[in-house]
Amino acid sequence: MKPKVLFVSRERFQLPLAGAQKRKWDAVATVVEHRVLAAAAPGSPTRDAHFRLVGRAPFLDGPLFYLLLPWRIARELRDFRPEAALVQGIHETVAFLIARRVAGVDTKVVLDVQGDWHEATRLYGSPLRRLLNPLNDALAAPAVRGADAVRTVSTQTTGLVRALGIEPTAVFPSYTDSQAFLDTPPAPLPERPRAVFVGVLERYKAFDTLVEAWKRVPGATLHIVGDGSLRELVPADAEWSRRLTSEEVAAAMDDAWLVCLPSRSEGLPRVALEAACRGRAIVGGNRAGIPDVVEDGVNGLLVDPDDPAELADALTRILSDRAYAERLGAAARRTGEEWGVTPAEYAEKLRTLIACASSSSRS
Repeated sequence: MKPKVLFVSRERFQLPLAGAQKRKWDAVATVVEHRVLAAAAPGSPTRDAHFRLVGRAPFLDGPLFYLLLPWRIARELRDFRPEAALVQGIHETVAFLIARRVAGVDTKVVLDVQGDWHEATRLYGSPLRRLLNPLNDALAAPAVRGADAVRTVSTQTTGLVRALGIEPTAVFPSYTDSQAFLDTPPAPLPERPRAVFVGVLERYKAFDTLVEAWKRVPGATLHIVGDGSLRELVPADAEWSRRLTSEEVAAAMDDAWLVCLPSRSEGLPRVALEAACRGRAIVGGNRAGIPDVVEDGVNGLLVDPDDPAELADALTRILSDRAYAERLGAAARRTGEEWGVTPAEYAEKLRTLIACASSSSRS
């Protein structure tokens, strides 16, 4: 029989699943019997056979989500009776540890570390979140040490966990939809130079740096894909798509000469992997997990995410030289092929991770 596994995250899902999400969870369903506790995208149903979602609250959405999360988890632990849980983030893992004690069960928990937990209150959302820095930092040790297993995604996230005296059980990247990004050959570069940014419009993505840098980039257009608290900074002359499917993101990358990801913090940059799969040069921040994917001068350029002038120079260098953009893009495609996995391969990595957690004797 397939093991029962509860997945917990703050991610927002649109039901019914489609495209990349459907392919991912269909593959997961072949190796585990799963249930997912998360959030609902606007307009999405909140429940189906596998998903238990909460809609966005009109006020204090984040605080309410985490305040109610231990109760939601405890209910699923009693009703679903999972053998293990894969929990994304230290705040969610602390909630799980509380719920496990309340429910009186021995479900194993895998902490899924996708990025630097220090930045959750420093580079995301309103300045008021900075007041939570001490609490945010204090939660890391009990979450990492209390988990029965830990999965990391990059050199950076592995280092964070090791600094707390724990060796990750597994290290592998987040799911990248190879069918949408890798199954077809890269498209030729479009006639006119164009850059695309894909990500939330937040400080940790250095979107503010990109906006300032773009003022110094001549003769090119910018396509922004995403939304967030810095949406008011979107340049008036930029094309802006608040949300796209995986297939639409792949098409947006095909329409560009480069993908810009100047983040101040990334676990392992899924967007950079997707850009590599589409054979596009990547201009990325020289921090965290981005250098795991982007090799400076080989498949892209690395810049200081706090330096608009350096970012503008890198963008201009590629956008003014088609041959250079093509050379970097060809190398990026090879990077994408090396990193790419099928949904079945990703599901098998999860199955192995869950099996390791289930046999763990850590308390």
